[in-house]
Amino acid sequence: MARERRRDQELRERARKVIPGGMYGHQSTRPLPDAYPQFFSRGSGCRLWDVDGNEYVDLMCAYGPMLLGYGHPKVDAAAAEQMARGDTLTGPTDLIVELAERFVEVVEAADWALFCKNGTDATSAAVAIARATTGRKQILVAKGSYHGAAPWCTPFDTGIVPEARAHLVTFEYGDLASAREAASQAGDDLAGILVSPFRHDAFQDQTEPDAAFARGLRAICDEHDALLLHDEVRAGFRLAFGGSWTRFGVEPDLAAWGKCLANGHALSALTGNDRMRDAARKVYLTGSFWFQAAPMAAALATLAELARQPIVPTLERLGQRLRLGWQEQADRHSVRIRQTGPVQMPLLLFDDDPKLEKGNRWAAESVDRGAYVHPWHNMFVSAAHTEADIERILEATDPAFAAVASGP
Repeated sequence: MARERRRDQELRERARKVIPGGMYGHQSTRPLPDAYPQFFSRGSGCRLWDVDGNEYVDLMCAYGPMLLGYGHPKVDAAAAEQMARGDTLTGPTDLIVELAERFVEVVEAADWALFCKNGTDATSAAVAIARATTGRKQILVAKGSYHGAAPWCTPFDTGIVPEARAHLVTFEYGDLASAREAASQAGDDLAGILVSPFRHDAFQDQTEPDAAFARGLRAICDEHDALLLHDEVRAGFRLAFGGSWTRFGVEPDLAAWGKCLANGHALSALTGNDRMRDAARKVYLTGSFWFQAAPMAAALATLAELARQPIVPTLERLGQRLRLGWQEQADRHSVRIRQTGPVQMPLLLFDDDPKLEKGNRWAAESVDRGAYVHPWHNMFVSAAHTEADIERILEATDPAFAAVASGP
């Protein structure tokens, strides 16, 4: 029941001539099964249409930025209104001040905010400011963790020299003893610990921290007069409104934000407390498009929607229905799966599947039936999803589990 892909294939052939590899980064479908379209034409709510007109219920949400759904009327209207007045100007508009004020109100640990374009900008700025504040070099990061695509943090080695990562010390996520050992290794040169709210690395089970781990990292930083840096780029606003570790009573010194900050408009942020204010002023941070006004208008509208109607309970409810549905289907077809991480950011992997053959088969069959899922990356539930959308996804994934059960 393969879907029509003629237009998509034509574009792939053209792209290979003018774009290295035909596509690049996480937007390349080369590592995915052939059922995945490379090119899309439009999106609305939680639905996507590829260039051949095929419709999907999307569980990737553009790899996270779509929190309220594609084409949210209030968010896009705010961006369009500002665009008509001016977007990239010689200097910022008043919206940067208004957004910083609002963001400081929302983020419990923040005394100030600055804005950039993507998550890598924000995490890189956090590391630079931590080093400038402390006068030290060493940053602790969880082994295998993803914090962006800059040379210091990319998980891939091509074109990267070892010196780019010379001052990173690794520990095992969730293992406080491992973190203490890494801090001891860094010694008096420990600038900070960079950590995600939960471990969401691709190809492996997600790890959710407990309170002892979260508070333990805070204690290590306090003992060493170092800084706790949060990478909220992927999880921010999906787990909690004011900060993902507020449930543990843990406040970071610096936090990097991105993905859904402006619901699909290009904007990320870094927040910090007063201890880092002077260093943040001195570190040179800029970009030609960092001060665009339209994304800031979109961010203000997004924050207003999140304040008007908190969405985390809705995301949790829909995510739980999806998780239970997938488990019921797997059990019915005698297929063993593992579902880990927060339910609103689901990851599904198959047991005894080292080469992802089962995962790829399940994903391809699901996509071919109109549910855009992923075989090895965490997915995302958005506020635009409804119970009917979740049921539509389950309609597509049930025969996909059956296909896995039937073998190659």
